[in-house]
Amino acid sequence: MPKPNRASTRNTSRTLKSSAMTSDTTSARGRVRSLRVDDLERVIAIDRAHTGHARRRFFEKRFDAAKAHPEDFVLVGVDEDKLLAGYAFAQLLYGEFGREHASATLDAVGVAPDSRDHGIGQVLMQGLIEALRGKNVRSLQSQADWTNHGLLRFFAAAKFELAARLVLQRSAVDMLVEEIDEV
Repeated sequence: MPKPNRASTRNTSRTLKSSAMTSDTTSARGRVRSLRVDDLERVIAIDRAHTGHARRRFFEKRFDAAKAHPEDFVLVGVDEDKLLAGYAFAQLLYGEFGREHASATLDAVGVAPDSRDHGIGQVLMQGLIEALRGKNVRSLQSQADWTNHGLLRFFAAAKFELAARLVLQRSAVDMLVEEIDEV
């Protein structure tokens, strides 16, 4: 049986300081706004540029869940020259892991390759943080493959820190092998 890769992901976390929230904000680098269903194709295209494959069903399910339960999701995008240049999807969690206050998980984040190094990612994270603060969320967590150095640099620049939580995983396909003691 192969050994699990115990260091496959890094948990990152960011504590959110209180601040006033603005709904749609504009900076010299782009305009932050809520994502709309008509952004789906552009989100998929940006994601495909990073992952090499389309995760249509994942994003469709996220948009559907956010529409059905808007209080539990924050989906933001940044427009650059009237075109969606980046997106972030966060899901709110209440009481997970014994926490008293709401926290959020960053499920997906992406910036179009032609918009990299324009500060879009910084504007995107600022807009996401402001929207989360408006929902009284105190922390934001995410995970990244520890070999994805670009994403880890992005998280570090966005003031994420290594979280104290350890992620454990196991295959749900392979049967557990149990030893049976004969009596």
